[in-house]
Amino acid sequence: MDLKEKKNRVDLTATDMAANNVRILSAAMVEKAKSGHPGGAMGGADFINVLYSEFLNFDPTDMNWINRDRFFLDPGHMSPMLYSILSLTGNYTMEELANFRQWGSPTPGHPEVEVARGVENTSGPLGQGHTMAVGAAIAERFLAARFGDWMSHKIYTFISDGGIQEEISQGAGRIAGTLGLSNLIMFYDSNNIQLSTKVEEVTTEDTAKKYEAWNWNVITIKGNDATAIREALAAANKETERPTLIIGKTLMGKGAVTADGTSFENMVSTHGQPIGAAGASIGKTIENLGGNPENPFQIFPEVQEYYAEVLKKKQAFADAKKAEQAEWTKANPELAAKLEKFFSNEAPELDYEAIVQKSGDATRSASSVVLGELAKNVDNMIVSSADLSNSDKTDGFLKNTKALAKGDFSGAFLQAGVAELTMASICNGIALHGGVIAACGTFFVFSDYMKPAVRLAALMQVPVKYIWTHDAFRVGEDGPTHQPIEQEAQIRLLEQLKNHSGQMSLMALRPADADEATVAWKMAMENTKTPTALIFSRQNITKLPSKGNRYQEALQAQKGAYIVEKPETTPDVVLLASGSEVATLVEGAKILRAEKGLNVQIVSVPSEGLFRTQSAEYQNEVIPAGIPVLGLTAGLPVTLLGLVGPLGKSIGLDHFGYSAPASVLDEKFGYTAENVAKEVEALLQK
Repeated sequence: MDLKEKKNRVDLTATDMAANNVRILSAAMVEKAKSGHPGGAMGGADFINVLYSEFLNFDPTDMNWINRDRFFLDPGHMSPMLYSILSLTGNYTMEELANFRQWGSPTPGHPEVEVARGVENTSGPLGQGHTMAVGAAIAERFLAARFGDWMSHKIYTFISDGGIQEEISQGAGRIAGTLGLSNLIMFYDSNNIQLSTKVEEVTTEDTAKKYEAWNWNVITIKGNDATAIREALAAANKETERPTLIIGKTLMGKGAVTADGTSFENMVSTHGQPIGAAGASIGKTIENLGGNPENPFQIFPEVQEYYAEVLKKKQAFADAKKAEQAEWTKANPELAAKLEKFFSNEAPELDYEAIVQKSGDATRSASSVVLGELAKNVDNMIVSSADLSNSDKTDGFLKNTKALAKGDFSGAFLQAGVAELTMASICNGIALHGGVIAACGTFFVFSDYMKPAVRLAALMQVPVKYIWTHDAFRVGEDGPTHQPIEQEAQIRLLEQLKNHSGQMSLMALRPADADEATVAWKMAMENTKTPTALIFSRQNITKLPSKGNRYQEALQAQKGAYIVEKPETTPDVVLLASGSEVATLVEGAKILRAEKGLNVQIVSVPSEGLFRTQSAEYQNEVIPAGIPVLGLTAGLPVTLLGLVGPLGKSIGLDHFGYSAPASVLDEKFGYTAENVAKEVEALLQK
């Protein structure tokens, strides 16, 4: 063994040596990339090493094992720590670590979910990672309540000062404590250093007391002391009533030194730049930690030997748990088949056509009817609402189940309270855990609170269902604060954005009547690869014209857009919209036919993004080339600009709403049959 490599390792335990190995790899990754955050990774190395080597249960040969413990990283900028520890478990090579933050590398600057490599969640926006862990903990309790304690496992998460400060942490802490999620264990890397300040400059709160007030078990330790970490994790694993917060007082950039060997620990400058640029010496730091500055990308032989034994123990544990499951499967074949189906990621079977809808109902009410059937027929679905279940009509689901509660997870409804972002992020965690379908509801205008989590869901490709009601200015008397105008345009942008698999990153559906709402739910449940936004009306909507079986006709919505009314000859004009406005176009077309003798084609477009994936022939059939097109939207005109084309016009709002009855607003804003006819006449005269 090279003496330079062995220096400063002689008197260390295997545990401490492994932690130092993580520090070296983390610092070297950032240094080589000339970009990143080494300080936090170096400070958190002791915890992550003890967790992975002694507590986190997983199958080294089957990282997708459903009964594994999960680890959710909140501060994604500490990815070097995660990649480094996962290199010790055999999930990343030294070459992959050396290519940190480079094109095509599996080690991006912030972790992106890849369970096969041990990365459970995409993280970066602070606060969401640990909130996803709350969702995963809820999913674990939900499944254990249905299949037995043999399926119990732990959810671990790691949070930093920034994540603690993000507002979402309040909702996550409150809900986890209220539900008594004793399967949730969170390590708080408390080093008092932020990117541009120290923590004491921005907050003086007592974090321990805050979490205790939320009914958490709080343990405060020296966060770089392996023995203290071990004891805290052991105590946390014995807790049966509360989630546990371990506050670890750590040193940012632990082990960093200057060229003359002076300690450079806990310096603000090591947070967000290579330690060499921060003022430390990368060579001396690596040497101080027992590594070789000329070849930092290596695992110490002693650490390789140590982790080989660790992995043997992990494998033995997983094998024993799988044997236990095999015995349970023999004794419970029907339950076992149900469990397999839960984790198959297949869409649940349901006879949607048999669902009876009330003609002319609001689509939020139609959604409620479908939710009632889902509650009765889909055993692995959790629906949540941000204290609006009787308004967003998710109570259709709740009426056929009960709310989750501390000590009782036999129900399937999560009362999230007024915390839209928290709720959405929790649903991401439920979906990431696997085995459970997640849906959540609130008013469409409050989707603004949820956007960061919706964006991550789209990036992670998790099939969360968003139930957004009160979809337009027709909220009426509640006034402009509650009337969505620009929200649909924002959500539709995600339909135009492809995810890393080349798919539409989110499917947004705004159904035009009750039957289309049923079809929209069918589409949402069958979309198991991306999130779905379901945008429903508050007010009643006239049932669209039908030649007999309206549901069968509405099934055409599965192509994103379809013809509601088609003239016998070539149309003079095409009218298109989504949601409530389609019925307005139908009434306007009656005037155009009766008074102007025009051939009018009416198109419902619940999803432009999906429509644009259809064949060119189909798209031209629905919106023929060379024909003037008038679009009507309750949102910004830009929402339909991509559909009306150069010969057409998109009519929408360029202002906020007002407080008045919906019928008055329709009249004032021009959402009437008469105004549709007037606008078409003007369009055709151009």
